[in-house]
Formats: sequence, structure tokens, C-alpha cells
Amino acid sequence: MRRNEYLQYALKRIERIGIIGGGLAGLTAALHLSKAGFEVLLFEKENYPKHKVCGEYISNEILPYWTTLGVNPFEWGAVPITNFEFTTVQGEPIEAELPLGGFSISRYLLDFNLMAAAKKAGVRIVQEQVQSVEKNNEIFSLQTLLGNEYEVNLVIGSYGKRSNLDKAFHRKFITLKTPWLAVKGHYSGSVNSNTVSLHNFDGGYCGISSVEKNRINVCYITHLDAFKERSNLENFQENVLERNPKLKAFFKEATPLFEKPLTISQISFDQKKVIENHIFMCGDSAGLIHPLCGNGMAMAVRGAQLLSEHIIKFDTGNWSRSQLERNYEKSWKKEFNSRLRIGSALQTLFQNRLATRYSFKLIQNFPFLLKYIIKATHGKPVKN
Repeated sequence: MRRNEYLQYALKRIERIGIIGGGLAGLTAALHLSKAGFEVLLFEKENYPKHKVCGEYISNEILPYWTTLGVNPFEWGAVPITNFEFTTVQGEPIEAELPLGGFSISRYLLDFNLMAAAKKAGVRIVQEQVQSVEKNNEIFSLQTLLGNEYEVNLVIGSYGKRSNLDKAFHRKFITLKTPWLAVKGHYSGSVNSNTVSLHNFDGGYCGISSVEKNRINVCYITHLDAFKERSNLENFQENVLERNPKLKAFFKEATPLFEKPLTISQISFDQKKVIENHIFMCGDSAGLIHPLCGNGMAMAVRGAQLLSEHIIKFDTGNWSRSQLERNYEKSWKKEFNSRLRIGSALQTLFQNRLATRYSFKLIQNFPFLLKYIIKATHGKPVKN
């Protein structure tokens, strides 16, 4: 062993890391930290591969970082995206070239391949649901529903938008009612494969993009009150979504590939704490941007990068545990708070039909505004 390698090994203070949740953030952090030499246990209650309610579009901002981890989504079938289309409730379109571009790939395929890459890098995949986390000095005990107990030195919570663990941790947002419902399905049909589109309708908006194997991902989010006025998803699609002529034309020709659409309710965009009970939150567990910004997946990956880099600095440096927590929280807020605020403002704007009409006319007269909005809700490519 070389001297510098020995010194790095000798300075290590973390032996084992537990990551709860095997989505984008959890898998990326697991891969990064395992490659950095840590023993990583990744807890995921579901089997891979599995479809998830997701827009399935990712900005190219994360590609340089993923490249350093040996991840190339285009080898797995990702579809390059260069253009963006937005339509009003009336179907009036605005189009723009995406400043950075991006790609679309199903979570079914992406998560499965990331899991395989993490496993190959030495990550231990634990197919169990974590029920509770207890801290005793510098050791965390993770209890699973199967009755097993695992001890780790550091815990990352990357279990998604909401979980029973949020209740166990007494997180404030989990006690608040939220009116948002999301629906996702795959279709066969015809769309511009290089374009991700966002179509407004009364009470929500619908994203459409091509994914691998000529499939089309359709994911929409709606206010629960708007949905309750219709008895079921089919009725809602016919009487609400299809009032937008663009959506009506799509659904008229498209064929659903799922037996039934996937749904998720109680989606919360309220502010969350990045650190809870000394657990490092990452991905949607740390904060959720409104899907109309099309950047939630990239934020999850970038958040995993930030956290992994901070853990490595702590492990080989002079930070205390409390300094690690403060520095990660500060870096996370610096990176994402502005995006979240803009996303919230856009959400409010596009839920008002009159405001949307005026904004649409403004962007028509000043097209650069659309690119500015896209840049403001996205980051810049960052290498590891």
C-alpha cells in the first residue's frame, strides 16, 4: 500500500453507511460512496425493475458527474431531448430549444441499471423496509419490518416524497394535507422524439416525452379537487385533459401500454428539513420541486453528489459531525432554494388561467424569457 493510500485509509472515521431508499438519489449516492471506498448498505423495499410515477426527463446538467461514476444512460436506451414545448389550456403552443438539452428514459430501466452498477461497485442491496432508526452515540440502528437490525455510522434518507418514516421522524410536512395527485402511464403513438412537452389543463399540467423502445411517457399532476369532480381517471381524461386540443389529439391516436395508470397522492411541496434526527435527507426526501420545472430527477442526482462529496470531506478531514450537518444543509440550500422558490411561483402562476394567458403573450413577444425560466430552474454541469 502506498503512503498516501495508507494515510487516506487511516483517516477514515466512517466504516458503514446505510441508505434508505433505492431511487435516483439513493442509488447515485450509493455508487459514489462505494467507489470512494465506503461499505454501503442500500435498503429498498421494492423489487427492481419497477415503474414509478415520474416525468422521466433529466437535464444534461448531471451527465459530466455521472460520467465520472461510469454511468452512461444512452447505453441503456435513453432518448436525447433538445426542444421544449409548452401549451396553454386552449392548446396554444410556445416552443424553445433547451439551453443544456436533456434525455428521457423510464425509471423502470434507469433504476434497474443504476442498481446493477451500484451492486457491481460493491454496494450491498438489502431488500427490506426500514421501520425505525435509532441513534446511540455515533452508531445508528436500523430496524426493518422483517425484524432484522443493522448498525451503521451514518444514515442517508432517500426514500422519496413521503414515507412512514416521515411520521416516525415527526417531520412537520407529513402532518399537513396536500391537494396534489399525479398519474403516469406509457403509450404507443407518435410524438417528436427530441421534444419534451408540457400541456396545461384546468387544475394541472401534463408532461409528454419519448422514452426507450419507442414508448411515450405521459405524466400529469392535478389538484385533487379538480379530480374529485370526475368519478374516475377515464372521465377526468376525457372531460378535463382533452379540453386542451393538443392533449385531445394525442390521446385520440395513442394506445395505453399499462393495464392501468400508476397514481400517487398526497404530494407535498412544503419545505422540508435537510437534516432530521442526524439523518441526511437527499432527493425528494430533502425537497421537491414542482414537476412543471422538469428538473426533479436532475436535482436528486445533484443532491446525491453534494452529499457524497461532503461525507468524503468529513471522513478524511477535520470537520466535526455537527459541522458536516451544517455544511451539507448550507450547500443544499445554496444549490436548490432558488430553484424551489421559482418553481413554486410558476406553479401558482400556471394555475391561474388569466395569468397564464398574459404570461403566454409576454413570452410570445419576448421569447428569451422562456429560456431564462428554464435556466433559472436548472443547474450547470458539474463534474465530481
